Amino acid sequence: MTLTELKYIVAVARERHFGKAAEACYVSQPTLSVAIKKLEEELELKLFERNASEVAVTPLGEEIVRQAQVVLEQAASIKEIAKRGKDPLAGPLRLGVIFTIGPYLLPDLVRQVIQRTPQMPLMLQENLTAKLLEQLRLGEIDCAILAEPFPDTNLAIAPLYDEPFVAVVPVNHPLARQHEVTAEQLKQETMLLLGAGHCFRDHVLEVCPEFARFSNDAEGIRKSFEGSSLETIRHMVAAGMGVTLVPRLSVPSWALGPDARTLPPGSGPGDASYLRYLPFAGEPPTRRVVLAWRRSFTRYEAIAALRNAIYACELPGVKRLSA
Repeated sequence: MTLTELKYIVAVARERHFGKAAEACYVSQPTLSVAIKKLEEELELKLFERNASEVAVTPLGEEIVRQAQVVLEQAASIKEIAKRGKDPLAGPLRLGVIFTIGPYLLPDLVRQVIQRTPQMPLMLQENLTAKLLEQLRLGEIDCAILAEPFPDTNLAIAPLYDEPFVAVVPVNHPLARQHEVTAEQLKQETMLLLGAGHCFRDHVLEVCPEFARFSNDAEGIRKSFEGSSLETIRHMVAAGMGVTLVPRLSVPSWALGPDARTLPPGSGPGDASYLRYLPFAGEPPTRRVVLAWRRSFTRYEAIAALRNAIYACELPGVKRLSA
């Protein structure tokens, strides 16, 4: 049994396809198939059920693949320990970020990391929460910036900041004349949401009880449209299709200033001046943003350096948190 064989079975279990697994491992399919067959013969059991359309992992195979992932991670940690003896921050850090955080945090974060720890470049991956959690479990990324809540996967968690939500309405909407808005007012509007699978959609519905309670009621939110990204939804709001909520870091710097309400439509970049951003009256709905990593991850100094780089970012309008 070799580490290479264990790497192959983990890849097949992930891809559910021998050809795709071979590509992911940068080997030919015959090479991968022969190695897996050799391992199955050594273990005297079938790891995979093969048919014309897909590859399924056997029940015992599932257990063995999970243990193989642990072994591969522990083997990798040996190299990490050796690196730490020379420079604890040497080498790339594989960071995952959800779609509703990445575009607004990463530009500043990457600059901070380059200035503070140039020997630790960030390898970035944007994805949905569920996919990032799976990549963490499989060791495909080292850590991830996520928004709570998400399933308890026995990860180490460090809180970063609490981020308020801001309402966005068309410039000619009656609410655009106000300085702030309430959830009670918004529940009567057509609400534009991200599509299923985006955690921010769930956050809006969970944090704002009125939205969840009335989402299927003609007395409340009359209709729900879906967009693939916050930027797409902003364009839909500018076009007058409804209103939405966005996280505070996604709000342009000028949009909440004293002159924002007097900006003539069409005078700003793109459709930006066709929108009005309204903070919530009183205590705003928020989401908690955290940094998550596997408890077995050995580069503690890298995690600490990343957290310090995040705290060094401007983060306007959010409440910074400490562990």
